[in-house]
Amino acid sequence: MSDFRKHDEYHTGQGLEPTRPIDLGSVETVGDLVRQMASTSFGGRQLGEAADVLYRMAVDPQCFVVGTFSGAMTVAKQGLLLCDMIDRGILNAVVSTGALMAHGLVEAFGMTHFKYDGSVPDDVLYEQGYDRVYDTLELEKNLDDSEVVIREALLGLDPTQTLSSHLILRAIGKYLAEKFPDHRSILKSAYLAGVPVYVPAFTDSELGLDIALMSRRRILAGEKRLAFDPYLDLEDYTARVCEQDKLGIFTIGGGVPRNWAQQVGPYLDIIQKRIGLRVGKLQRFRYAVRICPEPVHWGGLSGCTYSEGVSWGKFLPRSEGGAWAEVPADATIAWPLVLAAVLERLKKEGRTAQFTGPKPRV
Repeated sequence: MSDFRKHDEYHTGQGLEPTRPIDLGSVETVGDLVRQMASTSFGGRQLGEAADVLYRMAVDPQCFVVGTFSGAMTVAKQGLLLCDMIDRGILNAVVSTGALMAHGLVEAFGMTHFKYDGSVPDDVLYEQGYDRVYDTLELEKNLDDSEVVIREALLGLDPTQTLSSHLILRAIGKYLAEKFPDHRSILKSAYLAGVPVYVPAFTDSELGLDIALMSRRRILAGEKRLAFDPYLDLEDYTARVCEQDKLGIFTIGGGVPRNWAQQVGPYLDIIQKRIGLRVGKLQRFRYAVRICPEPVHWGGLSGCTYSEGVSWGKFLPRSEGGAWAEVPADATIAWPLVLAAVLERLKKEGRTAQFTGPKPRV
């Protein structure tokens, strides 16, 4: 028996890390289970390692963490997970699809989504005023009512001001904090925490269409069209991250939010190389966690690996301290487990996610 142990010790000494079986007899919490999964194999190990990397970036006081979110996560009832990440100080900036924020507002205003059982044809759903998102229904009336509330929320904005998504969403967050104090919601949490929310493809959403309607109403009233400049978002985001010591990114899905957030490194690089201006540190993400089921072999950015991103100057290689974890799974399964494990670990250790890095020059 001792010879067997010596054999194991030799290989451990060569840098190999042993795997261990899950022991449900010693599992009392989600955190216990996820920690044990990190020492298994396949998807279980990936999920456990994702929790470890998210924990590391959360407790690193010099790490500015960006969260990027795509997919119908608010329709799928994952919105409070994002609220938890903001409320607990894990996220310092959010980049999202407009649809995710628009459907989140339905919840924020106290409206409801419903399960779909497949018994009603889609053409009938259309006639009845239901919009289907896979196995969930959004009432078209919800979106109509949201547009009315959004208009009210934006009354305080200067109509001559050039707008961008983070300015619009901050105004809505302020309105939610004042008018819906008892409802948890993403934009309310972001406003109260001072966390900017960017929607790069803003017009590709119900929210963007609502702003387009406001602009048309102004034109019909003989007033000027609302001005919108997406580069205000890009420069605000760049200013917030370019002075940081470390960057972390937590990604659900992929799409525009993922790439828009990641391209800040190449953007700072070409500013310096092509026009000779250095506006801050050349940044690459040190920590990264991605939960997305899209495979790499389809060639889309949503499925590309962090290693590929190293070639673009978006991420630090592992040889320089980069820490990544990628979970090719349905986010509605993996995200709650990863986040619950991290929040439990923070609580057990009496720690908080408290960013104390440089204040951004905005």
